[in-house]
Amino acid sequence: MDLRCYHGPKALQLILFMAFTCPVALAAYNIGVGIADVTGPVAEIVFMGYAKIDQKGSGLHLRTFARTFIIDDGTERFVFVSVESAMIGHDLRAEVLQRLRKTFGNLYNDQNVMISATHTHSSPGGYNLYMLFDLTTFGYMKQSFNALATGITLSIERAHNAVVPGKIYIGHGEILDANINRSPLAYMNNPQSERDKYQYNVDKIMTQLQFIAADDRPLGVLNWFAVHPTSMNNTNKLVSSDNVGYAAVLFEKQMNRNALVGKGEFVAAFASSNLGDVSPNTRGPKCEFSGDECTAQYTCPGKNEMCFASGPGKDMFDSTSIIAHKLFNESMNIWNRRDRNSELTGPISSVHRYVKMPGQKAEFYNHTTEQLEEVETCLPAMGYSFAAGTTDGPGSFSFQQGTTTSNPMWNLVRDFVAAPTNEDIKCHGAKPILLATGRMRLPYQWQPKTISTHLVMIGELVIVGVPGEFTTMSGRRMRESVSSAMQANAHIRPTVVIAGLCNTYSDYITTPEEYQIQRYEGASTIFGPHTLDVYLKQYKELAIAAVTRTKLEPGPQPPNLSKEHLISLQPPVIYDTSPWGWKFGDCVTQPEEFVLPGDIVTATFVAGHPQNNLMTGESFLTIEKLIDNRWIVIATDADWETRFYWKRISVFLGTSHAKISWAIPSDAQSGTYRIGHKGFYRYVLGGVYGYHGYTNTFQIKLQ
Repeated sequence: MDLRCYHGPKALQLILFMAFTCPVALAAYNIGVGIADVTGPVAEIVFMGYAKIDQKGSGLHLRTFARTFIIDDGTERFVFVSVESAMIGHDLRAEVLQRLRKTFGNLYNDQNVMISATHTHSSPGGYNLYMLFDLTTFGYMKQSFNALATGITLSIERAHNAVVPGKIYIGHGEILDANINRSPLAYMNNPQSERDKYQYNVDKIMTQLQFIAADDRPLGVLNWFAVHPTSMNNTNKLVSSDNVGYAAVLFEKQMNRNALVGKGEFVAAFASSNLGDVSPNTRGPKCEFSGDECTAQYTCPGKNEMCFASGPGKDMFDSTSIIAHKLFNESMNIWNRRDRNSELTGPISSVHRYVKMPGQKAEFYNHTTEQLEEVETCLPAMGYSFAAGTTDGPGSFSFQQGTTTSNPMWNLVRDFVAAPTNEDIKCHGAKPILLATGRMRLPYQWQPKTISTHLVMIGELVIVGVPGEFTTMSGRRMRESVSSAMQANAHIRPTVVIAGLCNTYSDYITTPEEYQIQRYEGASTIFGPHTLDVYLKQYKELAIAAVTRTKLEPGPQPPNLSKEHLISLQPPVIYDTSPWGWKFGDCVTQPEEFVLPGDIVTATFVAGHPQNNLMTGESFLTIEKLIDNRWIVIATDADWETRFYWKRISVFLGTSHAKISWAIPSDAQSGTYRIGHKGFYRYVLGGVYGYHGYTNTFQIKLQ
């Protein structure tokens, strides 16, 4: 019930009636949760994250989802969306808000909708619209953009329609052996006195919100933990939500019991935090083939191999599962030890402002000189170490992390595109500029200059929505700064969480000290060495505005790149054909007739191109069991146990196969089963048509 619809005596009568007759009156908030499929094209589109142009999708490991949480105190409403994608671009968020406006007017807007990406590196790109991020995906991909915009909007609509009175509880837990710092040399350059305040060089605490309806019905869970979703490495070619996505699936399956993934009422989101220098590959970096130790600079000199991090499992799928279960297990522990003293209460105050970053000034305390300095941010630029990649996904050519000197040959290439000015070079300091992205104008803007800053206070919880990847220490400084500002202005000691990759993507944010080492994260801190200092100033102003209820100017609107003539070099699907004597959906290779729990069942079908229909909210495959003479779907392509592989057999003829595998769970019941495949093919003379097919039946026998 929304009390904003009632006014004057009518509202008073309603409140009194609820207080004396309705248990829901004890609820602190109105709460809604929603989930929707955002899976983009799973075949022949380059993934966004590792920037590796040969990492094109060839199937599906786990569907990706948007998960929405609406919190309303009767006066203000706040929306948090966690999206299983690499990033959120400004134009994508603007499109979502525009679609919501058509249905809800101005109820959902810049001020109260925070959209955060989990940062999976295994989902299709081409939707950011800034040139640097869409370059390796061969430009703009309308399918990727629309899949995200439609799914995010639908998840918010579903949460809106599910709003009920409820309560929120906050909890914390420690997770060990799930993350390591992938740039410890840079971290060690932070002041000793600051490092001494923390036990670890990455954050180990999970902060969790638990949403309970007034009738004690569980609604959802939302948590933040700092870890990169890069358990699936840059050799992976199956679309996947990675470790945090699988953790969400585990929690939802536990709470929704028999519901299929993405179809249950309970929603669980494992959202991103200050994950900039945090890796899930806990075995650490080794030389890729020999297994030798890497150098201190994370290279393998004298060897034709890269320094590559892995672990903790036997392969990337096993590693993903191990990290996911660690996240899920602690999240469930927090859920189970909820107590009434942890209830979150108090008003909502959401503050948002756009900031044009180049030329912003702030103060910086230089620990070396022990002086307070006025510093300034720069036009965007990427450094040499950006091209080296990270130990989670090494780059190409001969670039190395930690590079603080430039190369004349690469500078010639750089200057041919856009040369940095002397002012740029001076401003970026220790960073040798490889790409002067702030100077590049063709074919359209390469990186954002105007970004979104967003902060919301819910009682004594503060969610700081940051437009990029904060490193561990950057996040710690931000939490301290916001907390101090609120204590000074409102005498409260809030719980502050960093919500990463929100609303706009502006790459990394290191501390000034980490920046000097020029690891990948420092080279990708696009506004120069004092990017963090400016953000600390900006978010301090947001924090003060939130506690004092001060209205801020909205700031300059970023450019609308969707109005540009967006370039796409990705060839479309022209036509599909089935091999002579076969029809679409026919099963080419059948599963074994008798199988056991733990076996992997496979089948191959004549298929159309997956880009013909993304099967949004549906599935390319079904695992079905015969129960009471009816076929019941027990698993889809959103389940961990299934995998969908697509392979083009002939480019000229347009023929392709879909291979489906199912790892039979150890607790599977005996009975009769079959595998189904559904898709669409594009007819050579025009039109897209659906098809489906099934395998022969097979029996699961228990030993």
